[in-house]
Amino acid sequence: MTQHLSPSDINSIDLYKILISTVMPRPIAWVSTVSKEGIDNLAPFSFFTVASVKPPILCFAPALKESGGAPTEKDTLRNIRETGEFVVNIVSRDLVEKMNQTSFDYAPNESEFDAAGLTREPSSLVKPKRVAESMVNYECKLVQIIDFGKDVQSGSLILGEIVKIHLRESVFKNGKIDMAELNPVGRLGGLWYCGIGDRFELKRPSKSSTQ
Repeated sequence: MTQHLSPSDINSIDLYKILISTVMPRPIAWVSTVSKEGIDNLAPFSFFTVASVKPPILCFAPALKESGGAPTEKDTLRNIRETGEFVVNIVSRDLVEKMNQTSFDYAPNESEFDAAGLTREPSSLVKPKRVAESMVNYECKLVQIIDFGKDVQSGSLILGEIVKIHLRESVFKNGKIDMAELNPVGRLGGLWYCGIGDRFELKRPSKSSTQ
């Protein structure tokens, strides 16, 4: 039997659980920003993808959190609103523990770089630092923020234009990404993550002879 659900009839927590447990695996944007006060911030977001290649646009969507009983913007969103810059660092399998640590709700005057024992690497064209341990970094300048609501769990879609790409030599060979070397991870539902152990190729289709 199939259940037919209307989002308006489901509380936001249950809807969230359905979405993150069916729209998967999701890539992880490990986003570094800097506050107006100069504090380096770093946090992971799994509502993340490529929005355009020409121009090159990445997008991710942080949700409003609850703080003191009221909806509050996460440090990442607030920093991007104020500075217009961010870096997306790609998470490899050996970095998942440190990535997970940066998801803790630290105070705005605390840096997740320090909490997780990560190395700051200066960026070329933006102020936020890159994660030196990450093999791929995208420096981005803000294009647009689209806010979808003002309640807890309401999302804000952040679109940023890539202005510089950093690829470690070991992962970029002959103009191609070595996927086994990059060994990226994805987000599933609940506390689950996934790697790329089960992967396969499919050739582009031609018109079916049975049509």
